[in-house]
Amino acid sequence: MKAERFDARFDAEDDITAELDLTKACRPGHAHRRVNVDFPVWMVDALDHEARRLGVTRRSVIKMWVADRLDAAGRPDACPAARSAARTRR
Repeated sequence: MKAERFDARFDAEDDITAELDLTKACRPGHAHRRVNVDFPVWMVDALDHEARRLGVTRRSVIKMWVADRLDAAGRPDACPAARSAARTRR
């Protein structure tokens, strides 16, 4: 498919997913690196309580809070998706 036709279908909000090779799709800036952090028991208990309250996993709570803190610190390299998500939660 030529680029002009692809652009026209996209602009018309047609479903273009059949034209894409999603096996090679990636999200730039969203590569993961695993880290291990030891927390005191009281902190893990507090994280678990907050996770249950929000209906998410402990990992999600940690990620949200770290992303919020990096955004609040004005880190230019903080994830743009996290910044927009933080703005919608406020």
